[in-house]
Amino acid sequence: MVADVRQRRGVRGHEYAWANSLRLQAALAQAGIQYRHLRELAPTTELRQLQYQEDDRLRVEKRSRVELTEGYRRRYLHEVLDQADLGAILESLPEDATSALLCVERDARACHRSLIAARLQARYGVPILNLVPGSRRQR
Repeated sequence: MVADVRQRRGVRGHEYAWANSLRLQAALAQAGIQYRHLRELAPTTELRQLQYQEDDRLRVEKRSRVELTEGYRRRYLHEVLDQADLGAILESLPEDATSALLCVERDARACHRSLIAARLQARYGVPILNLVPGSRRQR
């Protein structure tokens, strides 16, 4: 199953056309992979703007970011993850299949999905494997 943790599921640019929700869902269905949108794990517009402001201040382009700023991390954990029932979400995922968190940042450390994964691992012992296009597996 692919668990989409984005707030907005439309992505600009031809490079990311595959990630637009309807196209992605059709491709996954054709491959026999389930899709689920977990909007409750998505950062709010305000949080995304906070990260963009920090990116601008640090002169880092969004697609070049390699890690989240501390202010964003702290607020995302408090405002989103602390409010989410991760246990219920985890129980709702298929037991007999692998599930993947989807967002579009290439580097997991530059994306809120790394915070979700870390919390799942710390609280529930969920093994985490970061998939990076064109590279070998990373733990």
